[in-house]
Order: sequence, then structure tokens, then C-alpha cells
Amino acid sequence: MENNFKAMIKPTLSVKNGAAAIDFYKNAFNAVELIRVTSPDGEVVAELSIGGAAFYLADESPEHGNFSHLSLGGISVRFGLMVDDPDAVAKQAIAAGATEIYPVADQDYGMRLGHIADPFGHHWEIYRPL
Repeated sequence: MENNFKAMIKPTLSVKNGAAAIDFYKNAFNAVELIRVTSPDGEVVAELSIGGAAFYLADESPEHGNFSHLSLGGISVRFGLMVDDPDAVAKQAIAAGATEIYPVADQDYGMRLGHIADPFGHHWEIYRPL
């Protein structure tokens, strides 16, 4: 079967405390907030962009099967963020509250790459090709 349409995948990060998560991504990765909808009880759904790469963020919704890392106790996805200067971006993210899993370094497989975890439990590999 041939697909006759263009596709784009935009992940949605499920978090606890969506408003704080938005602030973190702005500080850590210079994310731009494109859309934010806040429910009367304070839950947030937002679209953010990092260097033109858009993604969604939403407070977890167990009734819809959307759980945060904190509720699950682990991750099922990690994100690759390709940037011009992974050292500077990782340093900025750590200063904003991320935890270093391993530092940015030249890897044998041809990438300058480091691995961080954000305060909301999502893992990010920050890299550029060598």
C-alpha cells in the first residue's frame, strides 16, 4: 500500500506539574511556547518548539492511559536532540535542573553526545555528528 500523504510525528511528554515543565524546557533548551491550554483545575496541555522541532507536553491523565515517569517509575522513550553545540546545550540544561547521566564526549560511533535526565524524568541525548 502506498502512502499519498506527508506525515510528521510530534511526541507528547506526559508530566506532573506541566507549568513547571514548560518553564524548565524554556530555561534548559530555549524552547518557545507555541500554545498553552490550562484547564480550570490547573492541568496544562502545551505545544513547544526547540529550534523548530515541535512537541507537546501535557499533565498526566491516568483516566486516558497517560502516565508520567514519576507514576511509572521508569522511561520507555529517550529523545535525541541534535544541536550545533551539544556541550553548551547540556551545560545549560544541567544549570536549569537536569541530571547528567553521562557527559558530552566524542563517541566511537561518530557522534559527540551526552545523556541527561530532565526533572520530569525524560531522558535526552544531546548530540551532533562528528
